[in-house]
Amino acid sequence: MNTTLITGASTGIGEAFARRLAALGRNVFLVARSEDKLVALCSELGRINSIRAQYVAMDLSKPESPARLFEETERRGLAIDMLINNAGFGSMGEFTKLDLARELEMIDLNVKALVDLTCRFLLPMRARKQGTIINVASTAGFQPVPFMATYAATKAFVLSFSEALWEENRPYGVHVMALCPGTTETNFFEAARIKKPPIRVAQTPEDVVDTAMRGLARRKSHIVSGWANLLMIESERLVPRSFVARVTGRLLRPHFGDGTKETAGTKDRKD
Repeated sequence: MNTTLITGASTGIGEAFARRLAALGRNVFLVARSEDKLVALCSELGRINSIRAQYVAMDLSKPESPARLFEETERRGLAIDMLINNAGFGSMGEFTKLDLARELEMIDLNVKALVDLTCRFLLPMRARKQGTIINVASTAGFQPVPFMATYAATKAFVLSFSEALWEENRPYGVHVMALCPGTTETNFFEAARIKKPPIRVAQTPEDVVDTAMRGLARRKSHIVSGWANLLMIESERLVPRSFVARVTGRLLRPHFGDGTKETAGTKDRKD
């Protein structure tokens, strides 16, 4: 049974992907930590769209989770022909004053779990010579971001990793794409109990999914969501990276430079 697997699917961009793809008639398999939200969402999607919506509640930052998730899809007889790696979270504050264990957990989820899942589901896609993988990166992945050092670095990895796999897998009929949203109307800041810094107008999760669908249609290696975000990224290419880091640092230092605040998480860490 051809199915789309979406991680971090209980809220935000992951939920928006689930709703869009279910409306297009695709079966979905949703993964997040919040079982109550997944149950409600699957019930709604199956009832409204007459598709099969399944879920598993799982913390993907645990080292054994990606293998368990792959085995679960095998047990259920699901052929995952689209994988959306959306699960992740971020932190803000001076790096030396943030919780090191939390920073390492971020790397485990944003990078290690994503790589693990990509490899496991990419192999059967290549064998079938058909499949799609969307890895949710961020506009933060295009430049260093002081006071979000680890988060931005993980998204830079996701962007580079996805672009490389885009080229590697084109001969096998598999499309890999990095989706790079900017500030999005999720509870990133609310969950962290942090006042939102003075940044660009946020997009909705539905806006981001619209962008992703256009990128898939055009077989893009990566796509940036929002013209303002794209303009910012293109303009940053014209100046030294050290200049970008200084400007960003000056913007964020008044809000996070004392190291007293840090985020709890985004995507499937919102629950």
